[in-house]
Amino acid sequence: MTWRDRCLVLIAIWNSIVFLTYGLDKRKAIQKRWRIPEKVLLLESWVLGGFGALLGGYLFHHKVRKWYFQATWWGSSLLLAGALFLFLQWIS
Repeated sequence: MTWRDRCLVLIAIWNSIVFLTYGLDKRKAIQKRWRIPEKVLLLESWVLGGFGALLGGYLFHHKVRKWYFQATWWGSSLLLAGALFLFLQWIS
């Protein structure tokens, strides 16, 4: 496995974790239990977890009414896409 493949796998795993975090928080919200703080969800999104947060937010219909979550999901997804593009260009 090359360095590039390892990085892509790590980003995919991290986005899966972020996706599952949104699902877990939605489940806790439905059950009226202790929740994951919003700042944790937002931070996970900005730390290369934009795709997982975007998918998790829409699939679980979680935090979709809050404008700052929308802005964070799209902004971090664009940031991740740009970083991946530059990374793949640099590795090639």
